[in-house]
Amino acid sequence: MNPLPPFHDPQRVGSLFYPDMAVIAAHATEAGLEPATSDERQIHLLIIDMQVDFCHPQGALYVPGAEGDIRRLIGFIYRHAGKISKITCSLDSHLPFQIFHPAWWADENGRHPDPFTVISAADVEAGRWQPLRSPDWSVHYVHRLEKAAKKALVVWPYHVPIGGIGNALDPELWSAVFWHSIARQVQPYWWIKGTTPEVEHYSILKPEVARPEQPQDAKGQAFLAELEKEDMLLIAGEASSHCVLETVNDLVQAFADRPDMLSRFHILQDCMSPVMHPEIDFAALAQAEYERFAQMGVRFINSEDPL
Repeated sequence: MNPLPPFHDPQRVGSLFYPDMAVIAAHATEAGLEPATSDERQIHLLIIDMQVDFCHPQGALYVPGAEGDIRRLIGFIYRHAGKISKITCSLDSHLPFQIFHPAWWADENGRHPDPFTVISAADVEAGRWQPLRSPDWSVHYVHRLEKAAKKALVVWPYHVPIGGIGNALDPELWSAVFWHSIARQVQPYWWIKGTTPEVEHYSILKPEVARPEQPQDAKGQAFLAELEKEDMLLIAGEASSHCVLETVNDLVQAFADRPDMLSRFHILQDCMSPVMHPEIDFAALAQAEYERFAQMGVRFINSEDPL
């Protein structure tokens, strides 16, 4: 059990500051942990989208409860740093014009939809909302979502802009990831997703609807192959109702006939929270899915549980 380092301040979670990298690196070196290459058990921590815009109260798409999720996850990382072999952090990353942003759509008067507006195929067919970009694809897209029983298209506030502050990992969590990297002598991996304007990309593995001319599954296939060599995948992040849920769903689909693999997936259930929507109970919808995953063999643990 590693004590929390002196530079760690849980009260800073949810705020912006400059981590002192020299101090963090020096403390990590002094920790005296063995290199990750020496681990007999390969334990992989996947942190999904714990970024400023999702995790800070002033963020563009704040997930209530995210600061507590991060505090618990940070404590988990420091306590179990000697067992965690590698850390992957996904970063949702967007451009101004994307199919789920207001500027993509307008009504007959040219007014853009408000954030959290749900756009259905029926809305588009009736002309209530008209795509201003890629019109043929946009109409096809909302129909594909419904046909595949995916989430309806929600117009989100502009969030996690590439190059913007909201795209960054929470600084206190970033400090823990950086510390682990130096202490275990292993590079963290940064997984960028969500840069294709014409699709939603909740899961790290693949978009909600694939575009044939933009294959994006090579990285996902490599990740799945890597999991075959590992003993445990720990998953935390935001939001439990969207990016975490869809990532786990894709993992379950990929290994649905492999109970040995499904039992390796451990969800840190107290290190994630759902999106709050004024009309849709995303938390309840997600919980039903997580119960199904548990029945298939996926394990759910808390950050204070023994690893």
